[in-house]
Amino acid sequence: MQLRRTILAIALLFVTAFGAVVPPRAQAQGVTLIRDAEIEHTIRSYATPVLQAAGLSPQAIDIYIIQDRSLNAFVIPGNRMFLHTGLLMRAEDPLELIGVIAHEAGHIAGGHIAGRGEELRNASIKAIASLLLGLGAAAASGDGRAAGAVMGMGQDAALRGLLAYTRGQEQAADQAAITYLRRAGLSPEGLRDFMSLLEGQEVLLSSNQDPYLRTHPLSRERVSFLDEAVRNSPYQGEEVPAELREKHERMRAKLVGFIEPPQVVSRRYPESDQSLPARYARTIAAHRAARMDEALQQIDALLADHPQDPYFHELRGQILLENGRAAEAVPAYQQAVSLQPDAAQMRLRLAQAQVELNQSESNRAALSNLEQVLAREPDNPSAWRLKAIAQGRQGETGLAALSLAEMHFAEDNWHEARGQAERAQRMLPEGTSAWLRASDLAEVAEREEERAERERR
Repeated sequence: MQLRRTILAIALLFVTAFGAVVPPRAQAQGVTLIRDAEIEHTIRSYATPVLQAAGLSPQAIDIYIIQDRSLNAFVIPGNRMFLHTGLLMRAEDPLELIGVIAHEAGHIAGGHIAGRGEELRNASIKAIASLLLGLGAAAASGDGRAAGAVMGMGQDAALRGLLAYTRGQEQAADQAAITYLRRAGLSPEGLRDFMSLLEGQEVLLSSNQDPYLRTHPLSRERVSFLDEAVRNSPYQGEEVPAELREKHERMRAKLVGFIEPPQVVSRRYPESDQSLPARYARTIAAHRAARMDEALQQIDALLADHPQDPYFHELRGQILLENGRAAEAVPAYQQAVSLQPDAAQMRLRLAQAQVELNQSESNRAALSNLEQVLAREPDNPSAWRLKAIAQGRQGETGLAALSLAEMHFAEDNWHEARGQAERAQRMLPEGTSAWLRASDLAEVAEREEERAERERR
């Protein structure tokens, strides 16, 4: 995941994986992007046929999940789509979420966001989410000038300028979505139901409306159009495959388990409910409540029923790792990775457990896994940090400095990136590929640091 800070904001945005501990202070300071292998896989299974039907390459569309209770989804230049966890949890049917994705794909394919400005096209996820959600830059960076620059724009003005679509664009996106869904062999009922839900909010004050409604103007004509599209769809009334519905319910249960308070989990998934999603949510809730023995007992029961489920093995590894039992977590993560080898987040958690063992063999294994993670996500700061630790323990101090430079570069910490890159240059053999990379990083970081200083004046 690329995280880049630009002139739009210097507010701080934290990224959390469900398999990682995020300090409360971090949560309080900014918006949270969720990384989770299972949830990302589920959303990709929704999006891929729709994006292909739209003539878009699924690999070219980056999808991000924002932890926020509101109903919202939006796209920005650069083919980046954002979905709120509130939308994921409240969508009772996969078709609702698929319909929203199809609508947002209509905005991308229709070029509705193409004219939003080059600075937004090149903006970072960090800057955009911070700006759009009205975060205070001062709280995150301590820089009052940055706060003034961001807050002076005004949240409403930012939303209108960056996300607001015209009614004509909304109708065009609806029409496109209907076409994509038909091509994909799916009913538009989910999109119609989602819009009908929003229609009931139009009488509310704007401050009480979900943000999707405020940036995607709704009209009775649009709802009527979707009603007609449902009546004319050859797929009206058809259910999505059972496998997709199971993925959907697991995703919702996982989100509820990790996000909601334990009492909410208990009400939504009482002990009388012995379905797989309910057991999943209760296991996660037990882990979050620091009831390790109970959580392990429950995840072991799930694994007894589903021994080839990679995400259950991953959760078992997480429970053990976050309770200081890295040696036991490693086999669980290894099993998860063997079942889902392309899941970068799983492999990253395995590497984390291996690094925590602090053994020569486990450090080498961690480096091998981190190379595979970085091949897929070259701007992942967590992977670079772990790589630096493992390299330092192996006595490869020059390469460790280079990895730290990459980490700071990915975080747009230009001063530290330059310092570590220059340190790496001094320690690495001149002319090697690693030395050349350090030289490039130092040069770019110096330029960016000077540019940032000019903008502060």
